Amino acid sequence: MNTTKNTDTKLMKYLRWVFIIAWVMQVAVWMLYQNGGAAVGQLLMAVMMYVPLVATLISGVKLKGMGWKPKFKGNIGTLLFSWFGPFLLTLIGAAIYFLIFPKHLDLTGQYIMAASGEAGEAAMKALEAQGLTYQTYMLITSASSALYAPLLNMFVAVGEEAGWRGYMSPVLKEKFGRTKGIIIGGIIWGMWHWPLIGFIGYEYGPSYFGFPVTGMLVFCIFTITLGILCDAVYEKSGCIWFPAIFHGSINAAATIPIALCVPDTGNYRLLGPAPNGVLAGLPIIIIAILIFKSRYFSTRTE
Repeated sequence: MNTTKNTDTKLMKYLRWVFIIAWVMQVAVWMLYQNGGAAVGQLLMAVMMYVPLVATLISGVKLKGMGWKPKFKGNIGTLLFSWFGPFLLTLIGAAIYFLIFPKHLDLTGQYIMAASGEAGEAAMKALEAQGLTYQTYMLITSASSALYAPLLNMFVAVGEEAGWRGYMSPVLKEKFGRTKGIIIGGIIWGMWHWPLIGFIGYEYGPSYFGFPVTGMLVFCIFTITLGILCDAVYEKSGCIWFPAIFHGSINAAATIPIALCVPDTGNYRLLGPAPNGVLAGLPIIIIAILIFKSRYFSTRTE
């Protein structure tokens, strides 16, 4: 049997299905958004995170060797980094952004009211009725994002991580080498989201220069660097739940800076305050580069 040819065939089958299923779902999300079904569309986007896992099963990939059994011995440091690292890096990145653009910081809830309309206004009135300020609410939300949201999000994020890290990344690194394999994997991960970026302004809104192409390219920078960190966590732990926790943690943390920012920042959304912006993402980019160049990671992934 030609092992290389068999691997290439399985990889192409996986990529075909992972894009077809997800992009069809993203078109459906766009249609829902166009017809007042944003809430259902957001639910569909959450379900979409399981598509990479489904694509592995359709392609005949065996899940057994991905490390489904939790491995805590010798991995406590990796677990703590996966759980709290994204929150801390996001916090630092947001601080950098708001220090440079202090007028974008808002502690009154403008973003939520603009995004949710009457529902947002009702939520703010409900907070006031309970004697809570928006600042207090955000402190509680931030604590939740750091402490238990990564664990809850892990069960959704594992749907992506089983496909990206459990299957695709090792195959790409074997086929193209460590550096090219991880970069290609990050680009694929970013491209997977492109219809949402183009259709509904996913992550960056629709008001920046060069929409949607610029946003698509910036998002790929984010997925490449985030892929490095998820890959390092997976290589170190040998357990698929660790990058799933990391992925779940970044998803939870990323909502905090946006909720503290004035709405409609236009071109500035490409810079931050969420960690997928170029400026606010600097802490993640720097850590990713340092880990990528580290001797340990290089040795494990060659």
